[in-house]
Amino acid sequence: MSNIQQALQQRILILDGAMGTMLQQYKFTEADFRGERFKDYPTSLQGNNDLLSITQPEAIKTIHAKYFEAGADIVETNTFSGTTIAMADYQMENLVYELNYESAKIAREVADEFTKKEPNKPRFVAGSIGPTNKTASMSPDVNDPGFRAVTFDDLRIAYKQQVEALIDGGVDVLLVETVFDTLNAKAALFAIEEVKEERNLDIPVMLSGTITDASGRTLSGQTAEAFLISVSHIPLLSVGFNCALGAHLLQPHLEAIANKTDFAISAHPNAGLPNAFGEYDESPEEMGAQIEEYLKKDLINIIGGCCGTSPDHIKVIASIAAKYKPRNILQAAI
Repeated sequence: MSNIQQALQQRILILDGAMGTMLQQYKFTEADFRGERFKDYPTSLQGNNDLLSITQPEAIKTIHAKYFEAGADIVETNTFSGTTIAMADYQMENLVYELNYESAKIAREVADEFTKKEPNKPRFVAGSIGPTNKTASMSPDVNDPGFRAVTFDDLRIAYKQQVEALIDGGVDVLLVETVFDTLNAKAALFAIEEVKEERNLDIPVMLSGTITDASGRTLSGQTAEAFLISVSHIPLLSVGFNCALGAHLLQPHLEAIANKTDFAISAHPNAGLPNAFGEYDESPEEMGAQIEEYLKKDLINIIGGCCGTSPDHIKVIASIAAKYKPRNILQAAI
């Protein structure tokens, strides 16, 4: 049993909040994104947040530290778009290994500093594996429903490269998150199993889907329960949902899976729904009150925040979660 599995038995674990929300506060310019190394790069790089692990590592380090200070047990690496598929937008496919490795190393360094200060509260690093910007289940062309912009094999190869770099950089757990297409997720999970087998290692895996709207389904059409069933053949540390919805709207979907699995359940919702300007207005207290309902109903083992959340949100969530016992996981499942 790994340390993170032991910690899950003892308490509700706190995941960090949004990386993007925190980076926006820096107001980095195109020149900041480029740094010295990429100052003559042929494409625009502003908005490539993963690149900041190389060009602005101190900012990434500071953000991780702020989340740990706020009470997070787990921080996610700055690698949400760290695949050749997503990096093609910036013509940076050849940098994928370095981006993931450096991001993992930064997070590992900060986590180890905090664990050293508080040995009774070990801090963990989750390698963030995003969904890519392509979908394997659906056609991007309404006039050609049979067309696919990406294949399962394309995704498997891309994810495998990301996974290897994250593991080399020192992550404790792999987090396949914001899954809108379960076929994409299966490619990631397949790649992870390949790496585990090749390296003869057993790294825990978290999986987090996203319910895209009030229909209560993922973008590829699955209900929360169908999503759970279709991934339950993989030995997961946790399964859950993040993004798209605020905490209140996410609750019924957590309820739909909480009593149907022996995996730990995770959630990192948005700070409400975006306003007309695409900003998130929900205060830490408002979000905390909604998350307390999860805890009263014994729904979760891991809780954090997605879009619009900050260390202030995580601080409130951590203080509320400390009052509750984690949802009971059958020992046999771990």
